[in-house]
Amino acid sequence: MMEDRASTDRLIDAMAAVGENMDDSALRPPTLAEFVGQPRVREQLDLVLRAARGRERTADHVLLSGPPGLGKTTLAGIIAAEMNAPFRVTSGPTLQHAGDLAALLTSLQPGEVLFLDEIHRIARPAQEMLYLAMEDFRVDVIIGKGPGATAVPLTLEPFTLVAATTRSGLLPGPLRDRFGFTAHMEFYDDDELMAIVARSAALLGIESDAGGRQVIARRSRGTPRVANRLLRRVRDYAQVHGDGRITSTMANAALQLYEVDELGLDRLDNAVLSALLRRFDGGPVGLATLAVAIGEEPETVETVAEPFLVRLGFLTRTPRGRVATASAWRHAQLDPPVIVEEQPALADSLEPGS
Repeated sequence: MMEDRASTDRLIDAMAAVGENMDDSALRPPTLAEFVGQPRVREQLDLVLRAARGRERTADHVLLSGPPGLGKTTLAGIIAAEMNAPFRVTSGPTLQHAGDLAALLTSLQPGEVLFLDEIHRIARPAQEMLYLAMEDFRVDVIIGKGPGATAVPLTLEPFTLVAATTRSGLLPGPLRDRFGFTAHMEFYDDDELMAIVARSAALLGIESDAGGRQVIARRSRGTPRVANRLLRRVRDYAQVHGDGRITSTMANAALQLYEVDELGLDRLDNAVLSALLRRFDGGPVGLATLAVAIGEEPETVETVAEPFLVRLGFLTRTPRGRVATASAWRHAQLDPPVIVEEQPALADSLEPGS
């Protein structure tokens, strides 16, 4: 009996672990109708897909740009589902050679949707091969080396490339021009995030009220990925310290424990802000110096903390370094340092001949 009980407990633990790992994929909406937010992008994309289905052709290539966590991967999966097509996922850093891309493209099925994440990080040789593949559904494979090398053209099955990037400015013009539809993803407002939290809570079997969902939404930095992450952590807190129901009181207590304040600033954000205000009198201070002061890498500060602080109007980037704004001083409830202007010497202040 004890062995049976132990086996059952291990099975339950394993199933719970699998469920936790499946949370992200399970929370993604499968259709455009269920996708919350980005109304203009949804309307435009719906038109593109409906027209392609009406012509019984593959959809045009799609480029999705914007900050991380706004639903680019989700939209790629929705495109495949709406077109009733196979879906394959890869990323720019994995395609470092033209041969890697050629092998991938020649294995695609007719009408397949290929999602290429971080397209701005694709290697230059693979990027140049992608031009021809997107436009003519063909790749030229070089056989041999030196003067005897021969280009062998390979015809590809028609496919739809859906590419995502967080840095669209790094894409060369010829590559951007080959996308039939481009969309920029915007940050979500609180009402949209509340709807996302409500949907995710229902899928995860979490009971919540409007107050609890509002607390999570307001601290999610306008990003659904952050909202779902905070929801799971508040769920854990409510399970351990309450009856499992997420209320505003429970959500506030949980997020205080995880050092996420009312504006969505987390430990790293507050560390950057505190160092800038308290150690460097609001700046200007260089990125490397600021990173050393809080014990982080400069790239982490620049890509993780700074974008949100700039969005809030707490920090500005200047040629001389990072500078705190008046809003940052008010948020920290600190008085900015008094700048004393040097007075000109008496002799300098006198007019000639006086």
